[in-house]
Amino acid sequence: MRLQGDMESTDDELDQSVFENKNGLADDMAFLASMPELCDVTFLVGDTREPVCAVKAVLAARSRVFHKMLYQPPSPQRKKEVLPKETTKLRRPTFLKRSSEPLLNVKNANTQTQSNQHQTVVVDEFEPDVFRQLIEYIHTGCVTLQPRTLLGVLNAADYYGLEDLRKACTGFVQCCINVDTVCALLSSAERYIQYKCTKSLVQKVLEFVDEHGNEVLNLGSFALLPLHVVRLILSRDELKADEFTKFQAALMWTMKYGDTNSNVDWKEVFVENFMSSIQYHKIPANVLMNEVEPLKLVPYEVIMTSLAYQADPSCVDPDKLKRALRMGNYHGLMGISSTIGTVTAERTMSVQSSGTHHGSSSTISSIGSSDLVGSDKT
Repeated sequence: MRLQGDMESTDDELDQSVFENKNGLADDMAFLASMPELCDVTFLVGDTREPVCAVKAVLAARSRVFHKMLYQPPSPQRKKEVLPKETTKLRRPTFLKRSSEPLLNVKNANTQTQSNQHQTVVVDEFEPDVFRQLIEYIHTGCVTLQPRTLLGVLNAADYYGLEDLRKACTGFVQCCINVDTVCALLSSAERYIQYKCTKSLVQKVLEFVDEHGNEVLNLGSFALLPLHVVRLILSRDELKADEFTKFQAALMWTMKYGDTNSNVDWKEVFVENFMSSIQYHKIPANVLMNEVEPLKLVPYEVIMTSLAYQADPSCVDPDKLKRALRMGNYHGLMGISSTIGTVTAERTMSVQSSGTHHGSSSTISSIGSSDLVGSDKT
């Protein structure tokens, strides 16, 4: 509540007092929208068809899109597109949605111009939580923005022509992107990938991930991201993360995927989707041999070629190695004489492990050659 006085001492003007109770008005409007018997339109939202009630006059006053949808008769072409009453629903368009082109179908299409009749509208485009926040803002002028629903509210605001809300969401993006929220934002992007506002927000999130790669990849929530999002992140050249952290993140994701899909071989999923995203020659030799090789997940030829590169970078072409990984041509890695150089296909690579009372050591050598490819001692 705010009391604002504007007092003038001149004889020509009377004393004035302007009283504003915006909070009280917002509370009353929120109460109005929460009472179905006081509303004249019900939206059935999402796959669960969750009901969200509203007042048509308020919607129409605040959004031209809602005004056109609820009060203007459909064009002859749109009339032909309306499905029978019992099956009327929103169809998901395959093109980019714009706020000036709503694609809502109204069940009571034949009587939608009658403002005194209750209408029911099916909304497939947005999730119930997102649409409820939109209706709350329209009725009260107030809404609590959260990272989990931010992207949905942003696109809903743009879709229904609520410019102030869209700007508020865009501004909130700048301060809400952090290590704790990036995965939630990327997960919601999956739902709204076809909307035009999603691209700019996702780009900002990916730029943050690039700068904080090691932190993000170590998050437990990273394993819950969609497959194509994980592949996109791990394959980005801009990602500032060490290769072993990338390997661990991909391993964590595939193991989690295997836990929820028991009929799938998670190792095959790793090889098919992430093998070429890791630059194994940049993983230290001791880590390759002690952490990666024992898993029997990365082909032996890849391990050996990576160690050969670390022993002599001139003997392996990293670009050709990456292409071989992408094509799955693992067995041919050691046979590329032009890239392996002194390490040829005729050399048989072996790992000789020995243990003493002083500790253990691993030596990687080439039979018939005195060159030391890699050595680790603990």
